[in-house]
Amino acid sequence: MKMKELLLFLSCVLCVNADALHSDITIAGCSDSDGEKMYGLDGEEKWYADFNKHTGVDAPPDFIGSFNYQEGAYEQAVSELQLCQQNLKTVRVGMKDFPAKHIVPSAVMIYTRDEVEFGEKNTLICHVTGFYPAPVNVSWTKNGQKVTEGSSINIPYPNKDGTFKQTSRLDFTPQLGDIYRCAVEHLALTQPLTKIYEVDSSAHSDPGVGPSVFCGVGLTLGLVGVAVGTFFLIKGNECS
Repeated sequence: MKMKELLLFLSCVLCVNADALHSDITIAGCSDSDGEKMYGLDGEEKWYADFNKHTGVDAPPDFIGSFNYQEGAYEQAVSELQLCQQNLKTVRVGMKDFPAKHIVPSAVMIYTRDEVEFGEKNTLICHVTGFYPAPVNVSWTKNGQKVTEGSSINIPYPNKDGTFKQTSRLDFTPQLGDIYRCAVEHLALTQPLTKIYEVDSSAHSDPGVGPSVFCGVGLTLGLVGVAVGTFFLIKGNECS
């Protein structure tokens, strides 16, 4: 595994609307062979430049709906990348290259996006946080076999302490007994960090059981109430 460390220039602007406080962030960074340009809102991506596919990608959070970013945003990101790489060379000369500072991920978590129902499409999420520098590499296996179809990973996002977080996703259909693994690789790790998700019977519950039980109890209590009421009504008539 060979990864290039990114030199990142961060800016964060807070803005207030009538309803809530929001955090708006722009990230621009580069290495000798790679780069990053991203706009985010409240910890979520809004738009980023995909320099491998040579296009800009709209990725708005669910709570703000879909939108198209400004025309020419990708071309501007390319220009900024070229300038960043030139600045990187200049800074390297002055600093005699950068001192090594590698921080292992502080946490790796694996979980499902939705409640598990056998045979229903879902998404596995592998969330990695607390590492430096960016990025990490995340790979998936199903029952010991490597899986690439349906997998994706977002770009690194900064934490408040200067470390980074990244999230990888895998589309899957839960079947009893399947075992999934996400393996995380990073410059600070001598071997991958692996988390396991096993699809077992405890992950599935019959949504009809609870309502049926309550309906049964309610019906029983109702019948008892009618019987008791009828009994006292008859007794009352006899007494009169």
